[in-house]
Amino acid sequence: MEVLIPAGKVSLPGTATIPEGAVGIVAFAHGSGSSRHSPRNQYVAGVLHEHRIATLLFDLLTPQEDQTYATRFDIDLLTERLLAAVAWLEGNKDTKGMKLGCFGASTGAAAALQAAAKHPGIAAVVSRGGRPDLAGPQALTLVRAPTLLIVGGRDDGVIDLNRQAYDLLRCEKQLEIVPGATHLFEEPGTLELAAEHAARWFEQHLRTAKA
Repeated sequence: MEVLIPAGKVSLPGTATIPEGAVGIVAFAHGSGSSRHSPRNQYVAGVLHEHRIATLLFDLLTPQEDQTYATRFDIDLLTERLLAAVAWLEGNKDTKGMKLGCFGASTGAAAALQAAAKHPGIAAVVSRGGRPDLAGPQALTLVRAPTLLIVGGRDDGVIDLNRQAYDLLRCEKQLEIVPGATHLFEEPGTLELAAEHAARWFEQHLRTAKA
């Protein structure tokens, strides 16, 4: 279903999909220059639906904001928008009571981790090709939600940044390196593998949280 999420002075369009018998719902935080229409995130969302996990894909920025380079990398703003989406999910009649997860790509991963550091209701986090380091050391040490970092084996530089962030996390955590994948997971089979890792992580931890 198409939704509008109130976030301060703006409303952010999104798409919520709730499979029958959903065990939880995952809010997606896309990377800079992307949107709720990201084909990669839409693919991952489809895999989550097969595992009976609901999803919310939404635009973190308005079209005007997205034209500004600095705004795309304003992690505090992206976190604020993601927390607004989480609050909307907690209050919506169709999603209220569901266990919550966050899936972040690129800069969206930093927003997902900052949100988890601030909101104890977030039960699991997955980062794909993310920049978790941009969440900052303080936020990373405060995250309590089980966190999975997925990074491409050929994503030079970003692997090291993920390892540094991983070392700062004090929660249940896992670092999954997908062989042969570059930053966008465009190589055959790599996005599929990343999506399966994400689905298993959310299925495990959202079910556990619900029990």
